[in-house]
Amino acid sequence: MFAKETYIARRAKLKQAVGSGLLLFIGNDEAGMNYADNTYHYRQDSTFLYFFGLPYDGLSAVIDIDNDREIIFGDELSIDAIVWMGTQPTLKEKSELSGMKEVLPAKEIVAYLKKAQEKKQEIHYLPTYRPEHQIKLQNWLGIYPGTEKPSVPFIYGVVNQRNYKTEEEIVEIERACNVTVDMHAAAMRMIRPGIKEYEVAAVVAEAAKKQGCELSFPIIATINGQTLHNHYHGNTLKSGQMLLLDAGAETDSCYAGDMSSTIPVDSKFTTRQRDIYDIQVASHEAAVAALRPGVKFEDVYDLSLTVIMDGLKELGFVKGDTKEAVKAGAAALFMPCGLGHMMGMDVHDMENLGEVYVGYNGRPKSTQFGRKSLRLGRELEPGFVLTIEPGIYFIPELIDLWRKENRFAEFINYDKVETYKDFSGIRNEEDFLITADGARLLGKKLPLHAEDVEALHC
Repeated sequence: MFAKETYIARRAKLKQAVGSGLLLFIGNDEAGMNYADNTYHYRQDSTFLYFFGLPYDGLSAVIDIDNDREIIFGDELSIDAIVWMGTQPTLKEKSELSGMKEVLPAKEIVAYLKKAQEKKQEIHYLPTYRPEHQIKLQNWLGIYPGTEKPSVPFIYGVVNQRNYKTEEEIVEIERACNVTVDMHAAAMRMIRPGIKEYEVAAVVAEAAKKQGCELSFPIIATINGQTLHNHYHGNTLKSGQMLLLDAGAETDSCYAGDMSSTIPVDSKFTTRQRDIYDIQVASHEAAVAALRPGVKFEDVYDLSLTVIMDGLKELGFVKGDTKEAVKAGAAALFMPCGLGHMMGMDVHDMENLGEVYVGYNGRPKSTQFGRKSLRLGRELEPGFVLTIEPGIYFIPELIDLWRKENRFAEFINYDKVETYKDFSGIRNEEDFLITADGARLLGKKLPLHAEDVEALHC
């Protein structure tokens, strides 16, 4: 938790941005895995945390701009709760740490909102992403699930603060990134033929826990790197394979790291693996070199794809004009995803508020296959924190479909591609801060070049 002046300043800026009405913040509740007292790991809503700093369940809040009131709604712990959880500061004492002076019982939010509705006061709320959020909107405001109309001024008010990371936030993100590097390094040191993917995942999770961190998202540790988000961990690593690891740490202040690495199961990459791996690294480094304020991230994406297509052309997978191939969408056979995303309190920062607002500043996204998965396309600005994660994937189902349809036959040598259907996929990922004149890597350097990965692996 930051100093209370940070939260006071954030709320003041938000009120100024929205201007009028009542801002409703719905905190997250505990969620039972199989019965009420056996809960999933609790995580407070990030926007609630950003403005109030309270990582506790059962809370909601309003910022009543028109009446100059800021209120936390929640209940003090009962003696039954104290027996199970131990003595804690009161909710009022906790709230005062973020400069919140008014605390009311949880049930009183219903009357407060009803009174606001009776006065025809505009009530702003954000997009929902949990069923209990929808239920609360229905119970409190009579808004039925599926009929929500989130406040665009509220969304922009949040996005236009959270997109620009302050120095104290960068310190937290960099801490998460440093732990994330340690997680990947731990995996690189232990990978060998005969172990299970879940053994790798266990070592990665341990590296985070040993430094007081949680996971910022479920670990991806798979020999099937062609499946972009593969969370199955039951395979045995075999000689000749590669393991794709995508994992990140989350600090106790809920700031995230997010990195990927591709590691040979043997001590070294095979020639076949190294050829593709080096193309991916070249794409990665070209994208990093292009990062600076004023550059449109979609242009960086196009650059990364062009480098991939140029490299694959030299190996015989691709033919024709590679820039035209990228423009047409042919590169999506090998990289059917984006290049990166914003990162902060969410590993995909504010994705619940909408990629159009966060990553495109309101501009519509492309509908082209592959490009439509680009989460960030806007011009870069100082203070943005983002990932760079190009990949090269050989996805058998996609190859079969495109070949059957003769799609982009003028650019793709399907006979050559067919021979790599058993290759899997490669991704490497790092986290960057956009500075006044370029970009800065966040955290320690994760081994990227093949020889560096092999050196740590051995």
